[in-house]
Amino acid sequence: MDKKKGAFARMKEQFRENPGTWALYGILRLIVILVAVRCAFAHRWEQLFLCVVVLILFVLPSILARRLKIELPSTMERIIMLFVFASEILGEIGGYYQVFPWWDTMLHTLWGFLCAAIGFSLVDLLNRDPNIKFSLSPIFCALVAVCFSMTVGVLWEFFEFAMDRLFAFDMQKDTIVTSFSSVVLGGDGTRPFNLPEITSSTINGVDYGLPGYLDIGLFDTMSDLLVNFIGAVVFSVFGYQYIKYQDRKTFAQNLIPRMADPDEPEQTPES
Repeated sequence: MDKKKGAFARMKEQFRENPGTWALYGILRLIVILVAVRCAFAHRWEQLFLCVVVLILFVLPSILARRLKIELPSTMERIIMLFVFASEILGEIGGYYQVFPWWDTMLHTLWGFLCAAIGFSLVDLLNRDPNIKFSLSPIFCALVAVCFSMTVGVLWEFFEFAMDRLFAFDMQKDTIVTSFSSVVLGGDGTRPFNLPEITSSTINGVDYGLPGYLDIGLFDTMSDLLVNFIGAVVFSVFGYQYIKYQDRKTFAQNLIPRMADPDEPEQTPES
């Protein structure tokens, strides 16, 4: 009984200190539950499973923060929750990827930004650890953040390619292109043959009405990595300023986890 009272008291304290994050968490969680109920009535079991995964992802950051004994900034946690909601509930179940062509690009840019923040925080935590005998320069920390973000982005593209090849998911979306160069069509196999104006193409003798050549994933992959890089570089600039001018308040401090104070209660929503 005393343990339950203690947990309830901690929840009240956390809500009082960070009501915005708790309110957002409650609203998003309620929406996901309603979507899950609708999917269950419509017998959309794959989407129902996706809703369960989203609910787990909502609480995963707070669980990891508690286990790793770090303090996750409320701004960072809100962005993570909104990202998960936008990509899975709005994007996959709501069909925003098809309704808004820029939706996937926006999420990949934000993903690069978030991954850079995570990579940067890993180095920053090492820099602040008194048991570590080295200190990395701000420019090196920014470079590590970009490299970490790009590595995660490449691994995700590997995953998309594997899903397409093994299960025919088409995660790497097709693109219609109207020109390209190819050494295969060049005759001797060494000089590229240029096709500057492609107006139609057929597949196995069938004309699908394509206004050009059907590229299967290359353009989508490269554009995803490009915007991932842009998001990573943008955060690295903020991260550089965060370490360079530690005596000033910067935007990055709202996104970089810190070592938790053992005397303070966790300030993140829990299930």
